[in-house]
Amino acid sequence: MNKTFLILKQYILIFVGALIASVGLEIFLIPNNIIDGGVTGVSIISGYLTGYPVGVFIFVLNLPFVVIGYKYIGKSFTASTFFAITCLSVMITLLHPVPGLTKDLLLAAVFGGIFLGIGTGLIIRYGGSLDGTEIVAILLDKRTGFTVGEVVLFFNIFILSSAGLVFGWDRAMYSLLAYLLAFKVIDITIEGVDGTKAVLIVSQRAEIIAEELMSRLGRGVTFFQGRGAFSGQSRMIIYSIISRLEIAKMKSIVSEIDSNAFVSIFDVHEVLGGTLHKRKQL
Repeated sequence: MNKTFLILKQYILIFVGALIASVGLEIFLIPNNIIDGGVTGVSIISGYLTGYPVGVFIFVLNLPFVVIGYKYIGKSFTASTFFAITCLSVMITLLHPVPGLTKDLLLAAVFGGIFLGIGTGLIIRYGGSLDGTEIVAILLDKRTGFTVGEVVLFFNIFILSSAGLVFGWDRAMYSLLAYLLAFKVIDITIEGVDGTKAVLIVSQRAEIIAEELMSRLGRGVTFFQGRGAFSGQSRMIIYSIISRLEIAKMKSIVSEIDSNAFVSIFDVHEVLGGTLHKRKQL
C-alpha cells in the first residue's frame, strides 16, 4: 500500500478522533463544569478561573510535553500528537459558542465520557496522543518502577481532586465517572490499553522487517524458525515487545515491506528479565 496514502489515512482518522473528542468536551463536559484528566483537565480549570478559551490552554500547556516527546520518544509519534492537540484546540474553540446539549449532570458525564473515549481511542490507535501527561508517563516508565498507567492515574487523581476544590465535590465525582467511562471506551476502541504489547510477525521478508523495526522503532527483535503444518514451508518468525503507542507505526512498517505478512498482536501483562530499553530511532 502506498506510504503517502497510509500517512494521509492516519492523519484523517486522527482529525476525526480529535473532532469526536472535542464534541465530548465542549458539548457535554465543559458546559457542566465536568473535567477530564491530564492537561485537558488542567486547561478546563484554567479556562474557568481566568475566562480565557480552554482551547488556548490545551495548546499552550501541551507544548512543553510535545517538545520533550520529540527529543526522547520519536518524531513520528510527536508529530501525530502535535497534530491531534492542535486539531482539538482549534475545534474546541470553534465549538465554544454552541450551547451544551444537556444540563443533566449524569447524562453529560456519560455521553461526554463516551465521546471523549472514542475520540482519544482513535487517536491512540493511529499513532498519536491527546495529552502531554502520557508522554511524561512513558519517560518515567523507563526510569522508575511505575508503569505508564500508574503514572497517568497519579496525575489524574490530583487533577480530579482539584476539580472538587474549584467546582464542588459533586462535579469532581461526575468528572471521575466521565474519566472512568472514557478509559473503558478507549480500551474498546483500540482493543486494549496495556502499555506493552507482544508482536509475532511471519513473513518471507522477515530480516528486512526486523531491521526496519530495530532502526525505526528502536526495539529489539528475536527470530524463530517455523514451518507451516499445512503448507510445509519454512518461515522466519519475528518476536518483539513494543508499546501500544507504537502499534500503528509497526503496522505501517510491516505493510510497506510485505503486505501479505501475518501479524499477531497480544497483551503482555508482565515482562521479567532482559531489557526493553529502546535504541536511538532514525
